[in-house]
Amino acid sequence: MLLFKKAFHAGLESGAITLTFRRWQKPHVKPGGRYRCHPIGVLEVDAIELVTVARISEDDAGRAGFANRAELIAYLAELGPIAPSTEVYRVDLHHGGDGDRVEAALDDALGPADLATIKKKLAAMDRTTPWTRKTLAIIDKHPRLAASKLAAKLGRETQPFKIDVRKLKRLGLTQSFEVGYEISPRGRAYLAAGKKR
Repeated sequence: MLLFKKAFHAGLESGAITLTFRRWQKPHVKPGGRYRCHPIGVLEVDAIELVTVARISEDDAGRAGFANRAELIAYLAELGPIAPSTEVYRVDLHHGGDGDRVEAALDDALGPADLATIKKKLAAMDRTTPWTRKTLAIIDKHPRLAASKLAAKLGRETQPFKIDVRKLKRLGLTQSFEVGYEISPRGRAYLAAGKKR
């Protein structure tokens, strides 16, 4: 996941922002990687390079969403003292779409009708072989664990497991990440309602 303050979201979505600088101890992203940026979707990393602050240009500042270089340097300095020789990661990126996002996943205000609909759809999926409850439980217990490892914990093959998780995602109950899954806000609301019943 790549985190950005809300002020940068519009620029990232429109393509006006194509660069970010990070004061990481080690790289958190890699070229070609796709990273979720809630709530705007997915960001794709084109390149990453370790540079000194002295190498940051006015053009870089504009591409990173700042009015000028001084504003960007001040922003980086919020994390501690900074000097021309301070090294930062220069990350070239672009908006990569909504990441197959399901808008309903963020809607956790579930009424009786919503709960009944979800329950009915899950029951239909479980008709031949029950799997939905175990799959939601394993994702809840091991968020962002690789699909292959989650499948192995359930004694399942990876590909059929991933296909089933996509069915849960279409209901808005799970969210996919660069590695693994999480229960969505909607999914959490559904599971919480189930515990109350």
